Amino acid sequence: MKALRKFLDNAKPKFQEGGKFAKFRSTFGAFETFLFTPNETNKGGVHVRDAVDLKRTMIVVVMALMPAFLFGIWNTGFQHFRALGQEATATFGDIVCYGLATVLPIVVVSYVVGLAIEFASAQMRGHEVNEGFLVSGLIIPLVMPADVPLWAVAVATAFAVIFGKEVFGGTGMNIWNPALIARAFLFFAYPTKMSGESVWYGAEQTVDGFSGATALASAGATGATGVSVEDAIFGFIPGSIGETSVIAIALGGLLLLITGIASWKTMFSVFAGGIVMGLTFNALAESGSFLDENGVVLKGYEAARNLALLPWYEHLVIGGFCFGAVFMATDPVTSSRTETGKFIYGFLIGAMAIIIRVLNPGYPEGMMLAILLMNTFAPLIDYCIVQRNISKRAKRVKIKA
Repeated sequence: MKALRKFLDNAKPKFQEGGKFAKFRSTFGAFETFLFTPNETNKGGVHVRDAVDLKRTMIVVVMALMPAFLFGIWNTGFQHFRALGQEATATFGDIVCYGLATVLPIVVVSYVVGLAIEFASAQMRGHEVNEGFLVSGLIIPLVMPADVPLWAVAVATAFAVIFGKEVFGGTGMNIWNPALIARAFLFFAYPTKMSGESVWYGAEQTVDGFSGATALASAGATGATGVSVEDAIFGFIPGSIGETSVIAIALGGLLLLITGIASWKTMFSVFAGGIVMGLTFNALAESGSFLDENGVVLKGYEAARNLALLPWYEHLVIGGFCFGAVFMATDPVTSSRTETGKFIYGFLIGAMAIIIRVLNPGYPEGMMLAILLMNTFAPLIDYCIVQRNISKRAKRVKIKA
């Protein structure tokens, strides 16, 4: 490490103002701070800081994503061989190798395209390269189906970084979560690449009687998820690469809570909102709200009634609910900042996710839209909370006077 540090110190003058490669100063700085903690200090005023900078925070989040990422690799291979009817004969190595060959190219494309745009943007503006894409570059593959084309990942990543982040000023200035922007872009621009059955396991041929539909799709069509709660918790089900295993997501969430990077208030409130709305729809469905006067399901509401009857706890363990609650709703840039606002913000995400799931038969997975919607209203929630506090303090001052 000393030799590397010496090499960087010798090369640094060339990238500073007046040096031969001064125009690449931001690129050099990005690599230097990635390898070593910056040794610069503030020159004006007094600043109290800890040893954790943004880059180290992002790396902790990446570490928290590792359980879901590694399980996603295994489950991708497992679902593939399961579709072929070979899950009993495929070895662990076969499953992992197929998963790696499928998932790693998606990760590489996400990082190459995203970082290239980040570096180019920093060079054009003369700014430092921000570290936010260290996390977004991994989350984007984790919210994609295994069989998504690489060109689609590249286009979606470019759209997310340019229009979801850079146009607002880069890391810390974006309104919406970039990874969800990428998924939303693909879902609405290329819906066949993000839905159906074959996109989840990457097999052109399947055994007779095999269904690769996700648990939510099955629930909407038949009234049953087609999987056990245990399989949903462990993650042995079709779905986006990193969203299937509740246990893997919980391990990552625990690390985020222990390190204080994620807010327990937001995370808890998302689940609370999902439980309350799940129980509400259960009550509505059982009371006959989706039936006409003859007791027949209203035309066009068959899928809605099926999903409304789904037990509340199944809503929480299938689809992207857990992944969204742990890794996306808690994004400190796009979520609510006030302490009270975090409760409101999280609760509305959980409630809206179930509402969209149940009442939109064409899109049973509502977590993405719920988070993007509440990203939009997070500043308004904070504004209302702050104004309420100001009003209460003003009233106290008048009373004392």
